[in-house]
Amino acid sequence: MADPSEHVRQLARLARAAGAQLARATGPDRRSVLLALADELARPDARGQILAANAEDLREAEALRDRGELAPALVDRLALSDKKLDGLCDGLGQLADQVDLIGRIELERELDDGLVLRRVSCPLGVLGVVFEARPDAVPQIAGLALRTGNAVLLKGGREARRSNAALVRRLRDALHAQGLHPAAVTLLEDRAEVDALLKLERGIDLVIARGSSAFVRHVQSRTSIPVLGHAEGLCHLYLHHTASPPMAARIAVDAKCSYPAACNSIETLLWEPGAEPALLAALEALRRHGVELRGCEATRAKHPDLLPATDEDWSTEYGELVLSIKRVEHLDDALAHIERYGSRHTEAIVASDPLAASTFLAAVDAAGVFHNASTRFADGYRYGLGAEVGISTGKLHARGPVGVEGLVTYRWLLRGEGQVASDYGPGKRAFVHRTRTPPD
Repeated sequence: MADPSEHVRQLARLARAAGAQLARATGPDRRSVLLALADELARPDARGQILAANAEDLREAEALRDRGELAPALVDRLALSDKKLDGLCDGLGQLADQVDLIGRIELERELDDGLVLRRVSCPLGVLGVVFEARPDAVPQIAGLALRTGNAVLLKGGREARRSNAALVRRLRDALHAQGLHPAAVTLLEDRAEVDALLKLERGIDLVIARGSSAFVRHVQSRTSIPVLGHAEGLCHLYLHHTASPPMAARIAVDAKCSYPAACNSIETLLWEPGAEPALLAALEALRRHGVELRGCEATRAKHPDLLPATDEDWSTEYGELVLSIKRVEHLDDALAHIERYGSRHTEAIVASDPLAASTFLAAVDAAGVFHNASTRFADGYRYGLGAEVGISTGKLHARGPVGVEGLVTYRWLLRGEGQVASDYGPGKRAFVHRTRTPPD
Protein backbone atom coordinates (compact mmCIF):
# COMPACT_ATOMS: atom_id res chain seq x y z
CA MET A 1 0.00 0.00 0.00
CA ALA A 2 1.26 3.50 -0.89
CA ASP A 3 2.37 5.74 1.96
CA PRO A 4 -0.79 7.64 3.03
CA SER A 5 1.31 10.42 4.56
CA GLU A 6 2.86 11.44 1.26
CA HIS A 7 -0.48 11.08 -0.54
CA VAL A 8 -2.28 13.35 1.93
CA ARG A 9 0.60 15.81 1.92
CA GLN A 10 0.23 16.09 -1.85
CA LEU A 11 -3.55 16.55 -1.55
CA ALA A 12 -2.96 19.33 0.98
CA ARG A 13 -0.50 21.06 -1.40
CA LEU A 14 -3.04 20.92 -4.21
CA ALA A 15 -5.75 22.18 -1.85
CA ARG A 16 -3.61 25.13 -0.77
CA ALA A 17 -2.98 26.14 -4.36
CA ALA A 18 -6.68 25.78 -5.18
CA GLY A 19 -7.61 27.79 -2.08
CA ALA A 20 -5.18 30.56 -3.06
CA GLN A 21 -6.85 30.73 -6.48
CA LEU A 22 -10.23 30.95 -4.80
CA ALA A 23 -9.05 33.66 -2.38
CA ARG A 24 -7.76 35.75 -5.30
CA ALA A 25 -11.10 35.46 -7.09
CA THR A 26 -13.56 38.33 -6.79
CA GLY A 27 -16.50 38.29 -4.40
CA PRO A 28 -18.95 37.95 -7.32
CA ASP A 29 -16.93 34.97 -8.61
CA ARG A 30 -17.16 33.21 -5.25
CA ARG A 31 -20.88 33.99 -5.19
CA SER A 32 -21.27 32.42 -8.63
CA VAL A 33 -19.60 29.25 -7.38
CA LEU A 34 -22.17 28.86 -4.61
CA LEU A 35 -25.07 29.42 -6.99
CA ALA A 36 -23.55 26.85 -9.35
CA LEU A 37 -23.30 24.36 -6.47
CA ALA A 38 -26.96 24.92 -5.65
CA ASP A 39 -27.94 24.41 -9.29
CA GLU A 40 -25.89 21.20 -9.45
CA LEU A 41 -27.61 19.74 -6.37
CA ALA A 42 -31.00 20.67 -7.82
CA ARG A 43 -30.48 18.93 -11.18
CA PRO A 44 -32.72 15.83 -11.33
CA ASP A 45 -30.03 13.46 -12.64
CA ALA A 46 -27.47 14.61 -10.07
CA ARG A 47 -30.01 14.41 -7.29
CA GLY A 48 -31.07 10.93 -8.36
CA GLN A 49 -27.48 9.70 -8.18
CA ILE A 50 -26.96 11.27 -4.74
CA LEU A 51 -30.16 9.75 -3.33
CA ALA A 52 -29.36 6.34 -4.86
CA ALA A 53 -25.92 6.37 -3.21
CA ASN A 54 -27.52 7.40 0.06
CA ALA A 55 -30.06 4.57 -0.15
CA GLU A 56 -27.19 2.07 -0.43
CA ASP A 57 -25.48 3.60 2.59
CA LEU A 58 -28.74 3.46 4.53
CA ARG A 59 -29.34 -0.23 3.74
CA GLU A 60 -25.87 -1.11 4.95
CA ALA A 61 -26.13 1.10 8.04
CA GLU A 62 -29.51 -0.31 9.04
CA ALA A 63 -28.08 -3.84 8.89
CA LEU A 64 -25.20 -2.74 11.13
CA ARG A 65 -27.67 -1.09 13.51
CA ASP A 66 -29.78 -4.25 13.68
CA ARG A 67 -26.66 -6.23 14.62
CA GLY A 68 -25.83 -3.69 17.32
CA GLU A 69 -22.71 -2.49 15.47
CA LEU A 70 -23.89 1.08 14.74
CA ALA A 71 -25.69 3.54 16.98
CA PRO A 72 -29.31 4.30 15.94
CA ALA A 73 -28.61 8.04 16.15
CA LEU A 74 -25.92 7.74 13.47
CA VAL A 75 -28.37 5.94 11.18
CA ASP A 76 -30.96 8.68 11.74
CA ARG A 77 -28.43 11.35 10.79
CA LEU A 78 -27.42 9.49 7.66
CA ALA A 79 -30.63 9.81 5.63
CA LEU A 80 -30.90 12.31 2.79
CA SER A 81 -34.14 13.30 1.09
CA ASP A 82 -35.43 15.73 -1.50
CA LYS A 83 -36.49 18.00 1.36
CA LYS A 84 -33.00 18.00 2.87
CA LEU A 85 -31.39 18.65 -0.48
CA ASP A 86 -33.84 21.51 -1.09
CA GLY A 87 -32.78 22.96 2.25
CA LEU A 88 -29.11 22.63 1.30
CA CYS A 89 -29.73 24.45 -1.98
CA ASP A 90 -31.56 27.21 -0.10
CA GLY A 91 -28.67 27.45 2.36
CA LEU A 92 -26.17 27.83 -0.46
CA GLY A 93 -28.35 30.63 -1.82
CA GLN A 94 -28.29 32.32 1.59
CA LEU A 95 -24.50 32.06 1.62
CA ALA A 96 -24.28 33.52 -1.86
CA ASP A 97 -26.31 36.56 -0.77
CA GLN A 98 -24.14 37.31 2.26
CA VAL A 99 -21.58 40.11 2.26
CA ASP A 100 -18.22 38.88 1.02
CA LEU A 101 -15.74 39.09 3.89
CA ILE A 102 -12.48 38.46 2.05
CA GLY A 103 -10.37 41.59 1.63
CA ARG A 104 -12.65 43.65 3.87
CA ILE A 105 -10.82 46.50 5.62
CA GLU A 106 -11.78 46.17 9.28
CA LEU A 107 -9.60 48.98 10.62
CA GLU A 108 -7.54 51.75 9.08
CA ARG A 109 -5.17 53.91 11.13
CA GLU A 110 -2.50 56.47 10.28
CA LEU A 111 0.48 55.83 12.51
CA ASP A 112 2.10 58.96 11.05
CA ASP A 113 1.89 61.02 7.88
CA GLY A 114 2.39 58.57 5.02
CA LEU A 115 2.41 55.51 7.31
CA VAL A 116 -0.98 53.79 7.10
CA LEU A 117 -1.94 50.54 8.84
CA ARG A 118 -4.88 48.38 7.77
CA ARG A 119 -6.36 45.24 9.28
CA VAL A 120 -7.75 43.20 6.38
CA SER A 121 -9.78 39.98 6.58
CA CYS A 122 -8.46 36.89 4.80
CA PRO A 123 -9.14 33.13 4.63
CA LEU A 124 -7.75 30.73 7.20
CA GLY A 125 -6.28 28.64 4.38
CA VAL A 126 -6.80 24.88 4.30
CA LEU A 127 -9.39 23.26 6.56
CA GLY A 128 -9.38 19.62 7.57
CA VAL A 129 -12.91 18.53 8.51
CA VAL A 130 -13.53 15.13 10.10
CA PHE A 131 -17.13 14.20 10.86
CA GLU A 132 -19.47 11.32 11.64
CA ALA A 133 -22.52 10.50 9.48
CA ARG A 134 -24.55 13.57 8.35
CA PRO A 135 -23.68 13.61 4.60
CA ASP A 136 -25.64 16.88 4.38
CA ALA A 137 -22.63 18.38 6.18
CA VAL A 138 -20.60 17.99 2.96
CA PRO A 139 -22.22 20.79 0.89
CA GLN A 140 -22.71 22.91 4.02
CA ILE A 141 -19.02 22.78 4.92
CA ALA A 142 -17.85 23.08 1.32
CA GLY A 143 -20.15 26.05 0.71
CA LEU A 144 -18.87 27.91 3.76
CA ALA A 145 -15.26 27.14 2.88
CA LEU A 146 -15.63 28.31 -0.71
CA ARG A 147 -17.52 31.48 0.32
CA THR A 148 -14.57 32.42 2.52
CA GLY A 149 -11.81 31.46 0.08
CA ASN A 150 -10.74 28.37 2.01
CA ALA A 151 -9.93 24.94 0.61
CA VAL A 152 -11.18 21.90 2.51
CA LEU A 153 -10.15 18.28 2.98
CA LEU A 154 -13.14 16.23 4.14
CA LYS A 155 -13.36 12.85 5.85
CA GLY A 156 -16.76 11.51 6.76
CA GLY A 157 -17.72 8.32 8.53
CA ARG A 158 -17.51 5.03 6.64
CA GLU A 159 -21.28 4.63 7.03
CA ALA A 160 -21.78 7.59 4.61
CA ARG A 161 -18.95 6.90 2.16
CA ARG A 162 -21.11 6.50 -0.97
CA SER A 163 -23.25 9.55 -0.15
CA ASN A 164 -20.21 11.71 0.58
CA ALA A 165 -18.45 10.61 -2.60
CA ALA A 166 -21.53 11.39 -4.72
CA LEU A 167 -21.87 14.85 -3.18
CA VAL A 168 -18.18 15.71 -3.53
CA ARG A 169 -18.21 14.63 -7.19
CA ARG A 170 -21.00 17.14 -7.84
CA LEU A 171 -19.20 19.89 -5.93
CA ARG A 172 -15.97 19.33 -7.85
CA ASP A 173 -17.87 19.30 -11.15
CA ALA A 174 -19.38 22.67 -10.28
CA LEU A 175 -15.97 24.11 -9.38
CA HIS A 176 -14.49 22.90 -12.66
CA ALA A 177 -17.38 24.39 -14.61
CA GLN A 178 -16.68 27.78 -12.98
CA GLY A 179 -13.00 27.68 -13.98
CA LEU A 180 -11.75 26.90 -10.45
CA HIS A 181 -9.54 24.02 -9.41
CA PRO A 182 -11.59 21.07 -8.06
CA ALA A 183 -8.89 20.38 -5.45
CA ALA A 184 -10.50 23.12 -3.35
CA VAL A 185 -12.85 20.34 -2.14
CA THR A 186 -11.21 16.95 -1.58
CA LEU A 187 -12.59 13.81 0.04
CA LEU A 188 -10.24 11.53 1.98
CA GLU A 189 -10.83 7.81 1.64
CA ASP A 190 -9.84 6.00 4.83
CA ARG A 191 -8.80 6.33 8.46
CA ALA A 192 -5.08 6.13 7.67
CA GLU A 193 -5.45 9.31 5.64
CA VAL A 194 -7.08 11.05 8.61
CA ASP A 195 -4.13 10.13 10.81
CA ALA A 196 -1.81 11.53 8.15
CA LEU A 197 -3.87 14.73 7.91
CA LEU A 198 -3.68 15.29 11.65
CA LYS A 199 0.13 15.30 11.42
CA LEU A 200 0.27 18.05 8.77
CA GLU A 201 1.06 20.98 11.06
CA ARG A 202 2.30 23.04 8.09
CA GLY A 203 -0.32 21.83 5.63
CA ILE A 204 -3.60 22.26 7.52
CA ASP A 205 -4.56 25.52 9.24
CA LEU A 206 -7.61 24.36 11.23
CA VAL A 207 -9.13 20.97 11.99
CA ILE A 208 -12.88 20.85 12.54
CA ALA A 209 -14.15 17.73 14.30
CA ARG A 210 -17.87 16.94 14.28
CA GLY A 211 -19.16 14.01 16.28
CA SER A 212 -19.43 12.62 19.77
CA SER A 213 -17.37 14.10 22.59
CA ALA A 214 -15.24 10.93 22.57
CA PHE A 215 -14.64 11.37 18.84
CA VAL A 216 -13.66 15.03 19.24
CA ARG A 217 -11.30 14.21 22.12
CA HIS A 218 -9.73 11.48 19.97
CA VAL A 219 -9.04 13.98 17.19
CA GLN A 220 -7.68 16.58 19.62
CA SER A 221 -5.33 14.05 21.21
CA ARG A 222 -3.74 13.13 17.86
CA THR A 223 -2.83 16.55 16.49
CA SER A 224 -1.04 19.78 17.33
CA ILE A 225 -3.14 21.65 14.74
CA PRO A 226 -5.83 23.90 16.30
CA VAL A 227 -9.10 21.96 16.58
CA LEU A 228 -12.57 23.46 16.52
CA GLY A 229 -14.72 20.78 18.14
CA HIS A 230 -18.40 20.24 17.38
CA ALA A 231 -19.06 17.75 20.16
CA GLU A 232 -22.04 16.54 22.15
CA GLY A 233 -25.20 18.51 22.72
CA LEU A 234 -26.61 17.75 26.15
CA CYS A 235 -29.31 20.42 26.15
CA HIS A 236 -31.90 21.24 28.84
CA LEU A 237 -35.37 22.77 28.87
CA TYR A 238 -36.28 24.38 32.21
CA LEU A 239 -39.91 24.99 33.17
CA HIS A 240 -40.19 27.97 35.52
CA HIS A 241 -43.26 28.15 37.77
CA THR A 242 -44.62 30.91 35.51
CA ALA A 243 -44.36 28.74 32.38
CA SER A 244 -47.44 28.64 30.13
CA PRO A 245 -48.59 24.98 29.87
CA PRO A 246 -49.47 25.12 26.15
CA MET A 247 -46.17 26.85 25.35
CA ALA A 248 -44.20 24.38 27.47
CA ALA A 249 -45.80 21.43 25.68
CA ARG A 250 -45.23 22.86 22.21
CA ILE A 251 -41.60 23.75 22.86
CA ALA A 252 -40.83 20.44 24.58
CA VAL A 253 -42.21 18.42 21.66
CA ASP A 254 -40.31 20.44 19.07
CA ALA A 255 -37.09 20.39 21.08
CA LYS A 256 -37.23 16.61 21.61
CA CYS A 257 -39.22 15.09 18.78
CA SER A 258 -38.60 17.09 15.60
CA TYR A 259 -35.14 15.51 15.17
CA PRO A 260 -34.07 13.50 18.25
CA ALA A 261 -30.64 12.68 16.81
CA ALA A 262 -29.68 16.34 16.42
CA CYS A 263 -27.20 17.87 18.84
CA ASN A 264 -29.65 20.71 19.59
CA SER A 265 -32.36 18.31 20.79
CA ILE A 266 -33.08 18.40 24.53
CA GLU A 267 -32.06 15.44 26.70
CA THR A 268 -33.30 16.65 30.10
CA LEU A 269 -36.43 18.52 31.19
CA LEU A 270 -36.14 20.45 34.47
CA TRP A 271 -39.14 21.74 36.41
CA GLU A 272 -39.68 23.50 39.72
CA PRO A 273 -42.55 23.59 42.26
CA GLY A 274 -45.41 25.59 40.79
CA ALA A 275 -44.66 24.36 37.26
CA GLU A 276 -46.81 21.21 37.66
CA PRO A 277 -49.42 22.32 35.08
CA ALA A 278 -46.70 23.04 32.51
CA LEU A 279 -45.00 19.73 33.33
CA LEU A 280 -48.25 17.78 32.91
CA ALA A 281 -48.97 19.41 29.56
CA ALA A 282 -45.44 18.68 28.36
CA LEU A 283 -45.51 15.04 29.49
CA GLU A 284 -48.85 14.36 27.87
CA ALA A 285 -47.66 15.85 24.59
CA LEU A 286 -44.35 13.95 24.71
CA ARG A 287 -46.14 10.65 25.41
CA ARG A 288 -48.29 11.19 22.33
CA HIS A 289 -45.10 11.41 20.30
CA GLY A 290 -43.76 8.13 21.69
CA VAL A 291 -41.05 9.56 23.95
CA GLU A 292 -39.70 7.26 26.66
CA LEU A 293 -39.82 9.34 29.87
CA ARG A 294 -37.49 8.78 32.81
CA GLY A 295 -38.10 10.73 36.01
CA CYS A 296 -36.37 11.44 39.30
CA GLU A 297 -38.09 10.29 42.52
CA ALA A 298 -39.82 13.64 43.04
CA THR A 299 -41.16 13.59 39.47
CA ARG A 300 -42.31 9.97 39.74
CA ALA A 301 -44.15 10.79 42.96
CA LYS A 302 -46.50 12.87 40.81
CA HIS A 303 -46.23 10.74 37.66
CA PRO A 304 -45.63 7.14 38.81
CA ASP A 305 -45.92 5.76 35.27
CA LEU A 306 -42.51 7.24 34.40
CA LEU A 307 -39.48 4.98 34.34
CA PRO A 308 -36.97 5.68 37.11
CA ALA A 309 -34.04 7.89 36.12
CA THR A 310 -30.52 7.12 37.35
CA ASP A 311 -27.61 9.48 37.95
CA GLU A 312 -26.22 8.37 34.59
CA ASP A 313 -29.27 9.79 32.80
CA TRP A 314 -28.37 13.39 33.69
CA SER A 315 -25.12 13.09 31.74
CA THR A 316 -26.42 11.07 28.78
CA GLU A 317 -26.97 12.39 25.26
CA TYR A 318 -29.59 9.93 24.03
CA GLY A 319 -29.95 11.05 20.44
CA GLU A 320 -33.33 9.28 20.32
CA LEU A 321 -36.84 9.55 21.76
CA VAL A 322 -35.76 9.30 25.40
CA LEU A 323 -35.99 12.17 27.88
CA SER A 324 -34.94 12.45 31.52
CA ILE A 325 -36.99 14.66 33.84
CA LYS A 326 -35.85 16.19 37.13
CA ARG A 327 -37.41 18.46 39.71
CA VAL A 328 -35.26 21.35 40.88
CA GLU A 329 -36.12 23.54 43.83
CA HIS A 330 -35.73 26.94 42.16
CA LEU A 331 -33.91 28.84 39.46
CA ASP A 332 -30.52 28.67 41.18
CA ASP A 333 -30.90 24.90 41.52
CA ALA A 334 -31.66 24.65 37.77
CA LEU A 335 -28.60 26.74 36.98
CA ALA A 336 -26.44 24.51 39.16
CA HIS A 337 -27.75 21.36 37.43
CA ILE A 338 -27.08 22.83 33.97
CA GLU A 339 -23.62 23.96 35.01
CA ARG A 340 -22.80 20.46 36.23
CA TYR A 341 -24.27 18.37 33.42
CA GLY A 342 -24.70 20.67 30.40
CA SER A 343 -22.37 20.56 27.40
CA ARG A 344 -22.42 24.35 26.85
CA HIS A 345 -24.34 23.86 23.63
CA THR A 346 -27.88 25.29 24.02
CA GLU A 347 -30.15 25.75 27.06
CA ALA A 348 -33.70 27.08 27.25
CA ILE A 349 -36.20 28.37 29.81
CA VAL A 350 -39.98 28.64 29.52
CA ALA A 351 -41.15 31.47 31.76
CA SER A 352 -43.57 34.39 31.81
CA ASP A 353 -41.51 36.17 34.46
CA PRO A 354 -39.10 38.57 32.68
CA LEU A 355 -36.76 38.72 35.69
CA ALA A 356 -36.39 34.93 35.80
CA ALA A 357 -35.80 34.86 32.06
CA SER A 358 -33.21 37.64 32.22
CA THR A 359 -31.41 35.91 35.10
CA PHE A 360 -31.33 32.63 33.16
CA LEU A 361 -30.05 34.31 29.99
CA ALA A 362 -27.33 36.12 31.92
CA ALA A 363 -26.21 33.22 34.08
CA VAL A 364 -26.11 30.17 31.79
CA ASP A 365 -22.70 29.55 30.26
CA ALA A 366 -23.57 28.07 26.86
CA ALA A 367 -23.18 28.95 23.21
CA GLY A 368 -26.94 29.47 22.96
CA VAL A 369 -29.36 30.48 25.73
CA PHE A 370 -33.04 30.81 24.80
CA HIS A 371 -36.20 32.15 26.40
CA ASN A 372 -39.58 30.75 25.32
CA ALA A 373 -38.09 29.14 22.22
CA SER A 374 -37.04 25.65 21.18
CA THR A 375 -33.38 24.64 21.37
CA ARG A 376 -33.77 23.42 17.78
CA PHE A 377 -33.29 27.01 16.61
CA ALA A 378 -29.57 26.60 17.37
CA ASP A 379 -28.55 26.10 13.76
CA GLY A 380 -26.57 28.07 11.19
CA TYR A 381 -29.30 27.86 8.56
CA ARG A 382 -31.97 29.08 11.00
CA TYR A 383 -29.68 31.87 12.22
CA GLY A 384 -29.42 33.09 8.64
CA LEU A 385 -25.77 32.05 8.34
CA GLY A 386 -26.59 29.93 5.30
CA ALA A 387 -24.99 26.88 6.88
CA GLU A 388 -22.51 25.95 9.57
CA VAL A 389 -19.33 23.91 9.73
CA GLY A 390 -20.40 22.91 13.21
CA ILE A 391 -21.58 24.26 16.53
CA SER A 392 -18.63 25.14 18.69
CA THR A 393 -19.11 24.64 22.42
CA GLY A 394 -15.72 26.19 23.13
CA LYS A 395 -15.13 29.89 23.73
CA LEU A 396 -12.13 30.78 21.60
CA HIS A 397 -12.23 31.95 17.97
CA ALA A 398 -15.87 31.00 17.33
CA ARG A 399 -18.84 29.94 19.45
CA GLY A 400 -22.20 28.44 18.58
CA PRO A 401 -23.03 27.82 14.91
CA VAL A 402 -19.84 28.57 13.00
CA GLY A 403 -20.56 30.30 9.71
CA VAL A 404 -18.44 32.44 7.43
CA GLU A 405 -17.15 34.74 10.18
CA GLY A 406 -15.64 31.75 11.98
CA LEU A 407 -13.62 30.80 8.89
CA VAL A 408 -11.76 34.05 8.33
CA THR A 409 -8.88 35.68 10.11
CA TYR A 410 -7.04 38.92 9.32
CA ARG A 411 -3.66 40.34 8.38
CA TRP A 412 -2.07 43.67 9.30
CA LEU A 413 -0.98 45.55 6.17
CA LEU A 414 1.31 48.56 6.59
CA ARG A 415 2.15 51.00 3.78
CA GLY A 416 4.88 53.54 4.34
CA GLU A 417 7.28 55.93 2.61
CA GLY A 418 10.58 54.70 3.99
CA GLN A 419 9.89 55.20 7.71
CA VAL A 420 11.87 53.13 10.26
CA ALA A 421 10.76 52.19 13.79
CA SER A 422 13.89 53.60 15.44
CA ASP A 423 12.79 57.14 14.51
CA TYR A 424 9.90 56.90 17.01
CA GLY A 425 9.79 56.91 20.80
CA PRO A 426 10.47 59.17 23.81
CA GLY A 427 12.36 62.26 22.71
CA LYS A 428 11.90 61.31 19.06
CA ARG A 429 9.08 61.52 16.55
CA ALA A 430 5.60 60.85 18.00
CA PHE A 431 2.96 58.61 16.48
CA VAL A 432 -0.27 60.36 15.51
CA HIS A 433 -2.50 57.24 15.61
CA ARG A 434 -5.34 58.77 13.60
CA THR A 435 -8.09 56.24 13.00
CA ARG A 436 -9.76 56.66 9.63
CA THR A 437 -13.10 55.35 8.40
CA PRO A 438 -12.31 52.32 6.22
CA PRO A 439 -13.51 52.61 2.62
CA ASP A 440 -16.60 50.62 1.67
